[in-house]
This record gives sequence, structure tokens and C-alpha cells, in this order.
Amino acid sequence: MGKTVIGVIGGSGLYEMEGLVNLREEKISTPFGEPSDNYILGELEGVQLVFLPRHGKGHRLLPSEVNYRANIYGMKSLGVERIISVSAVGSMREEIVPGHIVIPDQFFDRTIGRRQTTFFGGGIAGHIQFADPICSCLAERLVAAAGTVGATVHRGGTYLCMEGPQFSTRAESNIFRSWGVDIIGMTNISEARLAREAEICYSTVALATDYDCWHEEHDDVSVDAVVALIKKNVALAKKIIRQAVPALQDERECSCKDALQFAIMTDRTMIPLETREKLQIIMGKYLD
Repeated sequence: MGKTVIGVIGGSGLYEMEGLVNLREEKISTPFGEPSDNYILGELEGVQLVFLPRHGKGHRLLPSEVNYRANIYGMKSLGVERIISVSAVGSMREEIVPGHIVIPDQFFDRTIGRRQTTFFGGGIAGHIQFADPICSCLAERLVAAAGTVGATVHRGGTYLCMEGPQFSTRAESNIFRSWGVDIIGMTNISEARLAREAEICYSTVALATDYDCWHEEHDDVSVDAVVALIKKNVALAKKIIRQAVPALQDERECSCKDALQFAIMTDRTMIPLETREKLQIIMGKYLD
């Protein structure tokens, strides 16, 4: 692989874009189980891309069934330094109209603890800085790319991550709005946490598909409406990725690349050999 590797997590149609060459699939087994699917490797504008369908090809996995640790571990093992997450979300703001793009800068976690969202444990304890969960450098380039291709893009905002798989009740939707969140989804907080621990830059391209169920003048969210708008927005997401990739070939200067430098609390002599081996790809340089 080349010097710069960009990861994209999203729908399975994203790797079928004009200009993507040298496609191949790679199956990766990890110490944390199997990823959602095989990784699709290709090259776009001279940059190596790695794609992974978050829910598996054919959308087989619920948000709580996705093996987020394995997915991010696989990205790290393939040399990925930056991840673009393409995700469908509900809008919690009148001005974020279905069809618009949001590049959020915050998350609020409303999952219920079923998901494995850390590489720590098994004899090693650590705590990363996560006040700003999105890589601002990557986000700014995605905002610029979205604007260039003619998308209506909202920079910043809070993504509330709910457990699902059910959509919100009307009461929940209105309470979430009162908290000041901007969009709602079911997956990205888990990816963002693990990407930060893996020292991978992470940013979301959120595709607004609906107004959840709070908007009295719009129909409540439904699968058929969401799928219809997702298909339309996938083309837009492809344009954003293609526009952004040439600007992502430089060396990283953000703090994401050193996120683990002062995070590990455990005395190195006390870390079990099995744990060291499991985490070699993720944090091996800090375990000596």
C-alpha cells in the first residue's frame, strides 16, 4: 500500500464509484472477532482507499450487533490513518432539511452498554482525551469538499447516538431536541471512540434523511422513506469523498496521531503477554 491510506465506513454502494481502480477484497480476522464484512481495497486519485460496509453487505447487522472493535482493528491493520464515516441520520433541527449534509463535531451517547467500545481491558487500563471526538482537520476538509460539489452542508453540531434498532418515540424525539442535539443516529459514537484509541482521525459525513418524528408537518420516519433518500445521497457522498481525497495525502499534524501517548495507566511490567500480543497493532509502540 501507498503512504496515505483513507478508510471509509458506510453503505456497500460507496466503493462503486467512478475513478476507483485496482479493486480487491481482503478478509481479516482480528483478536476481537470478525469485522462486519470483507474490506474493499482500491485506489482513487492515487490514494489508497479501504471501504467497509458497516452493517455487512446486504445490511445484515443491527447497530448493536456491529463488531466495532474488529472493524476499527481491521482498518488499523491495513494502515488506515483517517476514517470518513458516511452515515444516515435523522434531523433534529428545522434548518437541517432532509437531503442536507452535516459534519458534526460532538457526540452524545444514549446507547445502553451492550457495545464493546474500548481496546483497553484484559490487564491494561487507560483513558484517552475525548473532549473533542471528531478530528477537526479532517472535518474541515470534508466541509470544503461538500461545499465544492454543491451540497448544502452544516459544519458542527451534536450527533446523539441512540441504541435502536427502533426509531424514537415522539416523547424521546422532543426531549432530545430540548437537549440541543442536531442529528440522531445509531452507530458513530462507538466508531469514534475506538478510532481515537487506535490513533486514527475520524469524521462523520452525516446524510440527513428525515425529521425523526418530532416535526408535525412531516411524516414520521419510516424505513422506505429513509432508504429512498439514502440512495439519492449515496451519489452525493461519493462526490464528497472523491473531492476530499486529494487533500488528504499530507502528513497528519493533529493530535489524533498521538492520542495514546499519555493514556496508558498500567505499569508496563504488569501487562499480560496475551494482552500485549492482542494490542500490538493498536498500541504496541507504547507497551515497551
